[in-house]
Parts: sequence; structure tokens; C-alpha cells
Amino acid sequence: MKKQIGLALILLGWGTLFAQQKQVSKKLPNIIFFYADDLGYAETEPYGQQLIKTPNLQKLAQEGLRFINHYTSTPVCAPARCMLLTGKHGGQSYIRGNYELGGFADSLEGGQMPLPEGTYTMAHLFKKAGYHTGAIGKWGLGMQNTTGSPNKQGFDYFFGYLDQKQAHNYYPSHLWENEQKYPLQNKEKFVHIPLDSTKATAKDFEQFSGKQYAPEIMTEKAVAFIDRNRNNPFFLYLPYTLPHLSLQVPQEYVDRYKNLFHDHPYYGQDGYTATPYPRATYAGMITYLDDQVGLIMQHIQSLGLDDNTIILFSSDNGTGFNGGIDYRFFKSVDSLRGLKMDVFEGGIKVPLIVRWPKTIKANTETDLISAQYDLMATFAQLIQQDPGNTNGVSLLPTWLGQKNQKKHAFLYFEYPEKGGQVAIREGQWKAVKLDLKNNPKAKWQLYNLKTDPWEQENVAENHPELLAHFDQIIKEEHRPAHIKEWEIIDSKLVKK
Repeated sequence: MKKQIGLALILLGWGTLFAQQKQVSKKLPNIIFFYADDLGYAETEPYGQQLIKTPNLQKLAQEGLRFINHYTSTPVCAPARCMLLTGKHGGQSYIRGNYELGGFADSLEGGQMPLPEGTYTMAHLFKKAGYHTGAIGKWGLGMQNTTGSPNKQGFDYFFGYLDQKQAHNYYPSHLWENEQKYPLQNKEKFVHIPLDSTKATAKDFEQFSGKQYAPEIMTEKAVAFIDRNRNNPFFLYLPYTLPHLSLQVPQEYVDRYKNLFHDHPYYGQDGYTATPYPRATYAGMITYLDDQVGLIMQHIQSLGLDDNTIILFSSDNGTGFNGGIDYRFFKSVDSLRGLKMDVFEGGIKVPLIVRWPKTIKANTETDLISAQYDLMATFAQLIQQDPGNTNGVSLLPTWLGQKNQKKHAFLYFEYPEKGGQVAIREGQWKAVKLDLKNNPKAKWQLYNLKTDPWEQENVAENHPELLAHFDQIIKEEHRPAHIKEWEIIDSKLVKK
């Protein structure tokens, strides 16, 4: 009986949300979701970047809504993608870390831990509403011969990298189209080869280039997908690999910046490809990504689909920290603490821009505290489908400028790598635990983000009542991981 009452309340709740959609067109809108890779919070012009040019993202923000308190679900690639696509936070997601399989060589390509059969993804959500679904870019959630294949997880069409390790090279020997290899005119190359700085020649640097640049082909495939589905509602997920390492971009983009930054060669000593102009190459990669946004925006407009297409832009986590990236020079995370693989603000705070002409008010911003695991619930409300068992809340009222936005009591982050980390954001408070694998009883760090957004002053000793409250949140939010490597929570803190 209790279960029946609970189900009725859930359905009633979603019915209420659906009823709020008077401003939403009866015609199902197309969705295009650009998902950058390792792009820092402040690496684009809409978020304060001064050195790297991103005019198309600036235009997207001027014509849409900019979120300034938006977070990824976790600070690294594969689990962030899993949590985005399933609407779960790090304490309940099936995939919580980068669990690598296979090796770098083509013959050893094995991908990452696959999503299991029966997973309810964002693509399944859209399929239920009659959408055609496509994913073009980096997958990282299972190879073609596993249950994690994108074609087995709700996507009608896939093109790109299935294995994240292969994506370290922008000139790979092949990509994947659906479950078939798509050969490219590039030779197989292991990119993690350092050069001798005392002997390196221009030819040594050139060995990391090739004939076909993977993101260029991805954009071609994205345009073709749009053309094929122009008369049907479509969901196009675009997880481009830019600007994730290696530092590789067509020369014309390097040339835009190479005389501006007083560059010095990077010889590959810290992993990934060597390049004579690391700063210029990194800036060029972000500008190249911006150009792909512009190309697809222009194509949507040329087809007359602009007013009925929602375009989103975000990133999977904060800026990378090795391989020649000079995040200090670019102020990639502004003055925030942390980078990729950190649960501090610089590792998990990411851009989110949403544009929907004539529906979302142009040139606006919101300080609503939100996370990527909210997007499953948001899209569910938008297209009137069941979001499944999600940890998120719908952001649609904020998109539509309504005042009835439900707010999170808190955001929960649990990340088993880099020693094991937990973070909770509740209003102005940010609580962090580190090194949980070595110290399951690690003490909380506590920061007041209102006065200390840089997370420099630990005030935990002054607020014991808050620390006990955060321990209780862990008890409520954590579910045991399905593999031992990801289990970082003291069993005494887990809800019985």
C-alpha cells in the first residue's frame, strides 16, 4: 500500500511540473548539447577569459542564459559522462571513476568499464518521446562489443572515440561509426613519447600530426545527422574531445596565437605529445571548439530550425594539469582552488550556457546552484517523460524565467580517485573530505563560499554542528559501489 501511495505522489509531482509548461511550444524542440572535455570554468569569453577568443560562445551566451553556479557531477571523464546521462550523483552512480580496460595500442583497444544492460539513459528518455538520438565525440562508457555500446544505450547513431585512451590522439588511425571501425588516413601513433630537448628538430615535432583531424570529421557527421533528421525532433549529444590533451590542432589555429604568448617548446616530458608552441596550441584548440559551435549554429539557422532548437554548452570537469597545459597563464579556473580530479571548486565548477530563441530570455544569467545530474530531470519535464530514479531537479523553471524553481537542499560529490574525496555544497557552505582511502575517518574541511570562494580558510572547527549534519548527508546519499576500488566511505557512515 505504501509503495502505491509513493508512486501516486511521484506521478502527481511530475504531473504538476508538466502543468507548468504553458510557455513551452507544443512542438517538441530539438536538443543539441555541446560537452567540452577538460575545459576550465574561465577558459571562454563568457566566463571572463581574456587571452583566448571564443566569439561563438560569447554570442551563444548573449542570446541565452548563463549559469554561474553550475557543477559537473564529478571531476573526471568517464564518471562525469555516466552521471550526466543517467542523472545520478557520485554516491549512487554505477560508474564513479575512470576504470581503464585494454591498452593504448589499436590491437589492445578495450575502453572503460561499460554501462550495464538495463541502464536508463538520457537517450532512452528522448527515444520514449519519439526523438532520433545521436552521440558524436568521446564516449568512454563501453566498447562496441559490450553492454555499454552507445547503440545499446539509446543512441540511434554514434560516431567518434569509444575508448578514452584512443582520444589522447587527435590524429587516430580510426574512429567508430556505430559499432564498426571507421578508418582514417592517419598512421597509428603512440603519443606519449617525450623528445630529447637538446636534439629535437621541427621534424620530430611534426611526427604527431596527421592527415585527418578527428574533430573536423565529427562536425561533418554532426551536420549530416542534423540534415537527416531535420523533419523530426532530435537529440544530438556532442562530447567533443577539445581541449583535452594531447596538444594538437591544425596549424592555422596555432598561427593565430604563436606570436602572442612568449611560448617555449613543450617536449612531452609530462606526458602527451610534444609541441613547439604549447600555449598557442592550447588556445587554438579552444578557439577550434568555438568554431565548431559556430558552424553548427549557422547550419541550424540555415535550415530554419533555430527557434525550435535548444543549444547547450558545458564541460565534463575542470582544466587538466599536465601535458604542457599552462593553466596559470590563462587563469583557466579564474582564482578558484583545484583542477581536474579535485572536488574543490576549480575541479567541479563548469560553464553552462542554454540558448532557446523566443523562449529563454537572451543575455541573462542565474546564480542558481545546479549540477549536471539535474539535466535528466530537466529534459524529462521539457518533453513530459519519466526521469527515472534521478538525484536531480528540473531546471526548466529557471530556463523559462519562472519563480517556482525547486532548489537543491545540497549538492553531493563523491569521487574515489586521487585518494578518495567527498564534497557537499549547501548554500554558502562547502564541506570537503580528502584522502579517504588512507584515512577513512578524515576530518571535514569547511569553507564559506560567500566570503571565501577560493576555499583558503578552513572554518571547520567553528561549526561542529554543520560537520555532524554533513556526516548525516553521507549516510543518506551514499550507496555501496559495485567494485571495491570505488568504495571509500567508512561503513559506519553508511545508512543501514
